[in-house]
Amino acid sequence: MPRKTHKPHKGLQKRVKLTGTGKVKRHRAGKSHRMSRRSWTATRVRRGRRAEICPSCDEKVIKALLGLG
Repeated sequence: MPRKTHKPHKGLQKRVKLTGTGKVKRHRAGKSHRMSRRSWTATRVRRGRRAEICPSCDEKVIKALLGLG
């Protein structure tokens, strides 16, 4: 009987990318709506454009869900 293989989490696979060194890049949440009428909105919008490198504690969980380790 063939051994079961681990299927990667498809939803997470679409939202996360790995860098060349193996770090996990993701985009920040909270940019879909309600981005006006605040004094700090422009800063938050600019910050939200950049991708962010996940902390190492989240990296272990993400890589496990992707089937990488």
